[in-house]
Amino acid sequence: MVNILIGCTGSVATIKLPHLIQEIYQQFEKIHHNIKIRVVTTEHAKHFFDPKDLGNVDVFCDEDEWSAWSKRGDEVLHVELGKWADILLIAPLDANSLGKIATGICDNILLCTARAWDVSKPLIFCPAMNTKMFIHPITAVQITTLKSWGYIEIPVIQKTLMCGDTGLGAMAEVSSIVQTVIDVVEKM
Repeated sequence: MVNILIGCTGSVATIKLPHLIQEIYQQFEKIHHNIKIRVVTTEHAKHFFDPKDLGNVDVFCDEDEWSAWSKRGDEVLHVELGKWADILLIAPLDANSLGKIATGICDNILLCTARAWDVSKPLIFCPAMNTKMFIHPITAVQITTLKSWGYIEIPVIQKTLMCGDTGLGAMAEVSSIVQTVIDVVEKM
């Protein structure tokens, strides 16, 4: 059994989450791997999907983090999610969350999970942002920082974005993301 935790941030690319989950399950079934998927989401990412569209997948958000803990000795959800998961796939990783991870800020359940992540396990990230944000010099620095920790980048692609701009910044295609996850699992 391989446990995959998918993190979603406040990028419109989060609308692909139901398709991403469906494709991961279908492709892993073809190669006879048993997997379990859970989702951890920022509050802004929740704007772009309905948990009912994800099937029988547990979805965790900030509210769950705070309601799960009441006293010393209780489990801390972001730590437990990190222990449960074999792989953390952040798809999409928006500019805001990229900057926060790169500098150690952890002000929501997803970022806390990433901060507490065991770097000996695979963390795959899929940047997604407006072209102007992507080509800003700080973005390359932040991506390089994550890669220096051993995290695996699935690079952005060029296309016409939801805002109407055309250029680099769109999240990689679902098929590319799924293939990368398969490749990582087969090396584990």
